[in-house]
Amino acid sequence: MVTRQLPKIPELLELMQFKAPDLNGRRRRLNSALTIDDLRTIAKRRTPKAAFDYTDGAAEGELSLARARHAFEDIEFHPDILRPAESVDMSTEILGGRSALPFGIAPTGFTRLMQTEGESAGASAAGAAGIPFTLSTLGTTSIEGVRAANPHGRNWFQLYVMRDREISYGLVKRAAEAGFDTLMFTVDTPVAGARLRDKRNGFSIPPALTVGTIVNAIPRPWWWIDFLTTPKLEFASLTTTGGTVGELLNAAMDPTISYDDLEIIRSMWPGKIVIKGVQNVEDSKRLIDLGVDGIVLSNHGGRQLDRAPVPFHLLPQVVREVGKDATIMVDTGIMNGADIVASVALGAKFTLIGRAYLYGLMAGGRQGVDRTIGILRSEIERTMQLLGVSSLEELEPRHVTQLQRLVPIAQPSARRSAGARAVATAKD
Repeated sequence: MVTRQLPKIPELLELMQFKAPDLNGRRRRLNSALTIDDLRTIAKRRTPKAAFDYTDGAAEGELSLARARHAFEDIEFHPDILRPAESVDMSTEILGGRSALPFGIAPTGFTRLMQTEGESAGASAAGAAGIPFTLSTLGTTSIEGVRAANPHGRNWFQLYVMRDREISYGLVKRAAEAGFDTLMFTVDTPVAGARLRDKRNGFSIPPALTVGTIVNAIPRPWWWIDFLTTPKLEFASLTTTGGTVGELLNAAMDPTISYDDLEIIRSMWPGKIVIKGVQNVEDSKRLIDLGVDGIVLSNHGGRQLDRAPVPFHLLPQVVREVGKDATIMVDTGIMNGADIVASVALGAKFTLIGRAYLYGLMAGGRQGVDRTIGILRSEIERTMQLLGVSSLEELEPRHVTQLQRLVPIAQPSARRSAGARAVATAKD
């Protein structure tokens, strides 16, 4: 029988806790975000559809992006019990320097269209966190501007080889003179992928004021106020604008890019050089044999060739073939610190985040990027502690099993061989 009594005022007062409301709207909404997906939700609410979809979308049916995210969802961790990991070291050495965390910020184009602080917010947040920041050839902040935003941190530069080679060569020279320590040579964009969301939205550079964009802007006046009251977008590599992103890329990129271009760029660059956009084992081996400093397994965030290989699935194969001789990095689909831990366990030396960073930027500028990094940092730390590892070096393939939804069927050549054998047996 439960004994009941009237509530006692002192006991009620112990239970009643009132928190002063936070009048800072940006801080309040960012503190409410517990995951990268939460930041994505905030970003979608605050950003015009065309700009958000440019960030969020991928090529054609967006299958490559969906599969990359499924690959990270479809893992099983194997923790070690009774192995205290009270203090976790998440730092790593990458390409001749230190990073406080096993990830850096990937190159993203047209970033100030997402939120006007753009690359300056990303670079300064990366510097404060002690991780590398990568500026895109199609960035909307100059090489020198990024250096000013992150004067003491590690800056990397991502290079496209343009139709006008002198533009690319000039960017390489400027990045070297500005003290960027690593060049990320991107090889998966000879032409633009078919980014259908952009076409359907009529997304152009610069944004065009149409009936649709005006209607979409009504509940987001802050974005347009920021855009119209800050300096005009400028691109280090594009001399003309006006048109969809795909049209601009196709006008600038060169489908004849080859290993000869790699040789020329290597001869010009004094620092580390990394090849981004590698998508098979054979290319990985050839590049390492050529002596590059690292490779990034990437399908460009699913934004180029749809149905391309999933970088996370490719990772163990490449590590087995060249892992002892190379710095192998991976991107595409990373939305959680656990994704990063799994990548390191399977042999990646480093990872890169693109959309996750941009969701934070759109949600709250520099503070939003800080929030992205903070969320991933806490997820990495917690995952490592639950696995019973105190440093990245302790992570091993045995800690992760990749579960696979897409199981390859027999190769055509194998089927033909089996058929030929069956015919031969019947004749005998």
